[in-house]
Parts: sequence; C-alpha cells; structure tokens
Amino acid sequence: MKQILLLSLVFMLAACGTAPALKAEPTPIVVTVLVPASPETVAAGPTAISLPTQAPTLPPTEVPTLAPTLAPTEIPASPVPPTAQVVVVTATSNAVAASSAPIPIDNVLGKGVFVNMTMSSDSVTLRCNPREITFNIKANLPEITDALMAYRIVDNPAGLYPSEWQSNIKMKGDGNGNFSIIFGGDDVDENLRLDKAWLDVQFIGLNKGGAAVDRTQKIERLITYRKDCP
Repeated sequence: MKQILLLSLVFMLAACGTAPALKAEPTPIVVTVLVPASPETVAAGPTAISLPTQAPTLPPTEVPTLAPTLAPTEIPASPVPPTAQVVVVTATSNAVAASSAPIPIDNVLGKGVFVNMTMSSDSVTLRCNPREITFNIKANLPEITDALMAYRIVDNPAGLYPSEWQSNIKMKGDGNGNFSIIFGGDDVDENLRLDKAWLDVQFIGLNKGGAAVDRTQKIERLITYRKDCP
C-alpha cells in the first residue's frame, strides 16, 4: 500500500515540474518589397506608391486682422425748427406796394404856400384803374385855414389846347393845417374828357374869411388822364 502511494506522489510531482507546452506561433506572411532606383517610390507588387521625402510644409495660418471696433457715432437729434410764417413776395406784390406808396411833389412847386405835397398815383382814368388819385398837402402859412384845388385838362402829348381852370373844389382839413382830397376820373367835366391828356392841378390857401391868401405854382404834366385803360 505504501508503495502505491509513493508512486502516485512521484507521478504527481513529475507532472507539476514539466514545462507547459508552447502554443504554436502563426506562420508569418512574407511581403516582398522592391526598392527602385529612386528612393521616393516604394513598389508593392504592380502598384507604386509615392512617399514624401519630408514632412509637408503647411502654409502659415493667417490670423485675420480684426478692424478696431469704433464706438457708434451719436447723431444729435435735429432740433425742431420753430413754426415760421413764410411770406412770398412776387414781382406783382412789389409793383402793388410801389404803386401804393405816395409820390412826392417838389416843395418848389408849393411856392412856400404849401409843403409836404404828395399824390397817390401819377395817373387817373375814367373807366379803368386807378380811378382815383389822392392829394395831401400841408399849409406853410399860419393864416391859411382852408384850401381849394383847381385843375385843367391839356391834350397829351402835344399840349396845345389847355382847358380853362376848374376851381373851387374844396379840400378836407384836419384843423392842424393838413388838407387832402380824393379826385376821381369822373370828377373831370364831361366836356373836357379826352382819350389821353395831362391833368394839371393847383392848390389855393384861404383865410378864415374865405379870401385867397396865396396859391401854389401850376403843377403841370405830372399826371396822366385817360378815358379808357392804357
């Protein structure tokens, strides 16, 4: 019995001391590489592959230049213009303004009796405009309390046939020596009306008793009279 146990132990020890069997290595696959004359080409079979001799040079990466950020320009708010009244002046309105301005009569023609003489126009008509003309005068002598206007018609342009003076047309006074009168085209005597004529005028100063103190010179060929429109 002891011998059987000893034999079993011997076999067990022999089994433990034996080196383990090595696994079979796989059979290597041999690849034949043909090296041509040029060191840059490696051929494997019929296909040739070009190999770079050095690492490719990458172009430098361009860093985009950022434009400087500008602060937004503040646009000031447009001030609201004040409401203004637009006045359009035309040539017609200028002509009207000029025609409405009084026309002075030279003080020399007043002969020291009246001064500051003016007329609203240098023409008057019977059927057209202007149909009236306004005269303003100022007494230059203290004794003058009233004034009259006289007129006559003279053919224009010849001036060969003056009419008689038509007088005793009373002027309106303000009590301070200022006198005025509005004379219309229809105030001319119908027997004296011409298609075109001169309207000559003269002013007479009166005292309190109604007597003539003095009169101006004859104011001639300053005013045109017409029956119809020019």
